[in-house]
Amino acid sequence: MYRVFEALDELVTIVEEARGVPMTSSCVVPRGDVLELLDDVRDALPGEVDDAQDVLDKRDELLERARGEADSTVRSAKEEAEQTIADAGAEAERLLAEAHARAEQLVADAHAEADRAVAAGQAEYQNLVDRSHAESERMIQAGRDAYDRAVEEGRHEQARLVAQTEVVQAAHAEAARIVDEAHAEADRQRADCDAYVDGKLAEFSELLSTTLRTVDSGRNHLRGPGALGGRSTVYDYQAH
Repeated sequence: MYRVFEALDELVTIVEEARGVPMTSSCVVPRGDVLELLDDVRDALPGEVDDAQDVLDKRDELLERARGEADSTVRSAKEEAEQTIADAGAEAERLLAEAHARAEQLVADAHAEADRAVAAGQAEYQNLVDRSHAESERMIQAGRDAYDRAVEEGRHEQARLVAQTEVVQAAHAEAARIVDEAHAEADRQRADCDAYVDGKLAEFSELLSTTLRTVDSGRNHLRGPGALGGRSTVYDYQAH
């Protein structure tokens, strides 16, 4: 290519220094020198010029191929986005089902534990009441038997029975305390269960929102005005 520019510069110099023809804008140049320089230019031109002409001739074919590749890329991106949305929906449904199942299991366990605690408290309460009744009956019978003895012994026995009555009252109070503690424990477990379920649902809601934002961002990027133009640039050979 250097020889081409060199020969062109020599041609320009010959024309500029050529003797002009009077009364015209023409000039007299040495034909042999000019033809020799033109032959040099023709010989020095690279074969890439022919290749460039072939590219220009095939421009429509190249443009059509580029459009086809762009359309294929867009279709692939849309299919991938749709598959991503479908996968995200399936994952969200699976997580939601697992969360519901876990919540139901926790609630069932809490109810079972509460029922067990209440049943245990009631059984303990009934046992204490039965024992208190039996003890009370025994003491009353003993008091009746001792009444036939001396009045002094009766008074001592009466004082003892009063003391035992205080034991019965204490037993009732203890049974009531156990039942109250069982109810309180059941309420606490229900509250813990509700807090756990609420926390898990909040985590799932955050995960679902993040997934949906990611999918929406991808779809908006695909729908943007520069989505296709950013993938392929068509070179205009006629402009060069």
